[in-house]
Amino acid sequence: MKQPPGFGPAWLALAIALALHVADEALTGFLGVYNPTVLALRARVPWIPMPIFSPGIWLAGLIAGILLLFALSPWAFRGSRALRRIACILAAIMAVNGLGHIAGTVAGRTFAEVQFPRPMPGFYSSPVLLAASVWLLVSARRNRLTRTAGQT
Repeated sequence: MKQPPGFGPAWLALAIALALHVADEALTGFLGVYNPTVLALRARVPWIPMPIFSPGIWLAGLIAGILLLFALSPWAFRGSRALRRIACILAAIMAVNGLGHIAGTVAGRTFAEVQFPRPMPGFYSSPVLLAASVWLLVSARRNRLTRTAGQT
C-alpha cells in the first residue's frame, strides 16, 4: 500500500514564513514594542513567564529555532506522528502571532502606555505567517485523517 504523503511542503512553508517574519521584526524594531509590552503585562499579571530580550539573544534564539524547523523537515515529509502534533501546536501559535501583529497595527498599541507608529513591527509578513500556519494545520490534519483511514 502506498504511504500517504506527509505535510512537508506546509512545514517548509511555515519555516520560510517564520524566517521572513523574524527578518521583518528585526528590521522594523520589534523589541522596542515587545519588551515594553512584557513589562506592562508583568505589572498587571506578575506571575506571567515572559522574558525580556536583548537583540542578540532574541535573534540568535529565533535563528536556532528556524534552523531546527528546517532540520526536522524530513520527518514532516514522512508524516511523523509526533511531529504532526508539534506542527499543529506550532501552527496555532504562529497563527495567533500573525493575528497579534495585525491587531496591534489596527490598535496602534499593545497597552495604553505602549504605543507605536503604525504598522506594528512585523506586520508586513504577518499575512504570510498566518497563511502558512493555516496551511500547516490543514495539512497535518489531512495527513492524520489519511493515515487513520489507511490503517483500517
